[in-house]
Amino acid sequence: MTTDYTLYLVTDRSLMSTETLGEAVEQAILGGCTMIQLREKDISSLDFYQLATGIKKITDRFHIPLMINDRIDIALAVDAAGVHIGQSDLPAATARKIMREGMLLGVSAASVREAVQAQNDGADYLGIGAMFPTDTKTDAGLVTKEELQKIRRAVSLPIVAIGGIKKENAEELCAVPVDGLAVVSAIIAQPDIKQAAAELRGIFRKSVVNR
Repeated sequence: MTTDYTLYLVTDRSLMSTETLGEAVEQAILGGCTMIQLREKDISSLDFYQLATGIKKITDRFHIPLMINDRIDIALAVDAAGVHIGQSDLPAATARKIMREGMLLGVSAASVREAVQAQNDGADYLGIGAMFPTDTKTDAGLVTKEELQKIRRAVSLPIVAIGGIKKENAEELCAVPVDGLAVVSAIIAQPDIKQAAAELRGIFRKSVVNR
């Protein structure tokens, strides 16, 4: 089955405009999000597991893949669609050995070298960024659009752009072309999450048609 990377929500409970993360995720999916990544940095393993279990019930209901950030153990425990790892996490080749067959492996990359290495190590897709300044990951270096284009030419994997993406700048990246947009605050922090997701999805879909 082909994975749809069009609009990829990365969660952040500190930014969400709703009472619960479950509500935020459901509204995002109803607005057109095609993948959900559960990212939790400061939480116990038990709390992460319980949260992931609840979110997976929602994503399963809509047949949307749930990715778990960093934690392969949590992904395995809740039977998530896959894991997304960064450059400071377990090496992608090692993660691939631990994961169940058929699970998706996403890897963050910010250069051609990192992207090619991830592809060689068995990644299924790449998260490239940060494309624009972002408050959600202040330590992330910026990737130029020129570097993004070089990465696109160097690898055959699907590419999801991430970092500071909002409706005002999303169209700039769609022409590269990327396979999807990964968004945090431009969806989850908005008063109307469903509408925010629908607007971003519309921008991406329109750009694909015009390529």
